Amino acid sequence: MKRLAILGSTGSIGQSTLDVVSRNRDDFRVVALAAGKNIDLLEKQVMTFRPEIVAVADRETADSLSKRINGIEILSGIEGIKQVASHESSDFVISAIVGAAGLIPTLSAIKSGKAIGLANKEALVMAGEIVMSEAKRNGVKIIPVDSEHSAVFQCIEGHKRSDVRRIILTASGGPFINRSMDELKDITAKDALSHPNWNMGKKITIDSATLMNKGLEVIEACWLFDIPPEKIDVLIHPQSIVHSMVEFKDRSCLAQMSIPDMRGPISYALSYPDRLEDPIPGLELDKIESLTFRKSDNINFPCLSYAYDAIRAGGTMTCVLNASNEIAVHAFLNNRIGFNDIPVIIRKTTDIHAVKPLAVLEDALEADRWARETAEKFIKELK
Repeated sequence: MKRLAILGSTGSIGQSTLDVVSRNRDDFRVVALAAGKNIDLLEKQVMTFRPEIVAVADRETADSLSKRINGIEILSGIEGIKQVASHESSDFVISAIVGAAGLIPTLSAIKSGKAIGLANKEALVMAGEIVMSEAKRNGVKIIPVDSEHSAVFQCIEGHKRSDVRRIILTASGGPFINRSMDELKDITAKDALSHPNWNMGKKITIDSATLMNKGLEVIEACWLFDIPPEKIDVLIHPQSIVHSMVEFKDRSCLAQMSIPDMRGPISYALSYPDRLEDPIPGLELDKIESLTFRKSDNINFPCLSYAYDAIRAGGTMTCVLNASNEIAVHAFLNNRIGFNDIPVIIRKTTDIHAVKPLAVLEDALEADRWARETAEKFIKELK
């Protein structure tokens, strides 16, 4: 039986993971949970799965949860979440905390020798070299949970990396893919949160609408599969059936296909190298009218090209890209800036950043801090 720690249990990935676990109780046992401030949902999860240890965002939230739950250790803050990530009785960690907040707990899990199911792409975007080096040093297997990277992982397994000509990541394009920049200027947060295919958290849904999510995935793929950005292409695939493809040097191409349901890649990560029985509904290709692909529009949706620029610049630039995007998305969700202002804030911030080598974790954290402060200044100047 695999013993699980889940970081970000009340988020979209966390909830889907627990759904998979609930259907496979003989295979998995939840021993640790970490979440933010949604204690109503967390209380239900704790009562259902009875973990040994729980951590939440802050002391106040921990005190409130402690009044509802007895007999389970409840911790708080980053130190508490790190303890969940490295909990001694777990052997597999689902890293699903959204954003930069997931970096330190992910590193804690890796340093503790836990196998990782990685749904927090920001850990690799911010500090890919550090994270992958720690994984290698500790003999840790990182299994991607993002549907695109899971697809690549499945296609590459059993093949020589030297035989890979290129990786093709697919993107749904979000709800606005056929609109021009002028048509996007009055988009509201409510409009942007209506993703046509996937049920995701707010931040990732906005990133999908701007194509920044795909840009972050390009950076993640560079580190996960040790491949340069020049060998990673992106195609818009509105049906979200083909999750990604790998082309080999003989020009043969393997694709991984399924309905758009995160329980699929989550199940694969949890059960690897085996597979679970029917975690999602089957794919009925005869009922799908067509599968279409086209190149991305970098004029009206420039965030994807910004990500390529950042990974080529290297060092702290990808960290700055991620932090400025997080600040801009948060401002948009709070009606402080418009949809088209998101890439403007990102570009302004990255343009003035002096790239530094990423030697230690503190380099990433300092770049993250600088980028957040700088992006916030640019947001205030827009008013």
